[in-house]
Amino acid sequence: MSRIPVRTPGSLITPDWLQSPEGRDYLTCVLRKKKRRAYGLIEGPVLPPQFPADVATYKIFVSGKSGVGKTSLVAKLCGLEETPVHHETTGIQTSCVYWPVRPADSGRPVVFAFHFWDCGESALKKFDHILPACKENADAVLFLFSFTDRSSFEDVPALISRTLSPEETAARVVIGTKLDQFMHTDVTEQDIRDFQETWQLPVMRVRSGSGPRAGDGRAELAEAAPLLDGLAEVVWRRDQVTAGLADVSERGAQDGGR
Repeated sequence: MSRIPVRTPGSLITPDWLQSPEGRDYLTCVLRKKKRRAYGLIEGPVLPPQFPADVATYKIFVSGKSGVGKTSLVAKLCGLEETPVHHETTGIQTSCVYWPVRPADSGRPVVFAFHFWDCGESALKKFDHILPACKENADAVLFLFSFTDRSSFEDVPALISRTLSPEETAARVVIGTKLDQFMHTDVTEQDIRDFQETWQLPVMRVRSGSGPRAGDGRAELAEAAPLLDGLAEVVWRRDQVTAGLADVSERGAQDGGR
């Protein structure tokens, strides 16, 4: 029996829509041999006439302490291979993923084009022009910490202050990485709840990198889908609030990942 997606109260998008018959049809448009296609910044999927959809493009800056897993997160979200050995990103690395979503109040699906900008901590400190370039016209900034590094979690408020001024309108999203390494966890669920209550920011969670992709891509899709849906919810809500179509006080599905 096909799963019928149900809107979460307060959410602006339909969760698990890609598991419905209509959603699976749209998902095939951004897959190749059951894996997500890799696109450059000027490339995009070609949707057949029977699958009408609007395309919404968003620039996402990924920020965080060296070693928390910024590049690994981007690889996971874009369906790319993750390098097993950590090395700091040199300069700015850009990646793009197209993700179909059904807005709850829209007549047809929207394909979200997420353009991720990832930069190493050393490059940000060394070159003054890199941070302004990453922030320019950014729709959201992802602030990463590692569940295995408490100092990276405690630095999140300062990281946000260093990266964005109160006047800047980019959406703020906090993501905790390496959730599955529970034997080495330095950040508790109570810490996360206290942070959310104090800062009123969504906190998503993601497991460690899994190395080479599974043959049919189903495992990596299941891992990435909650994160991509959660990010779509955040930036779509930001747009709706800006346009006066949603109440800024409404809270949707803000937690993603596992």
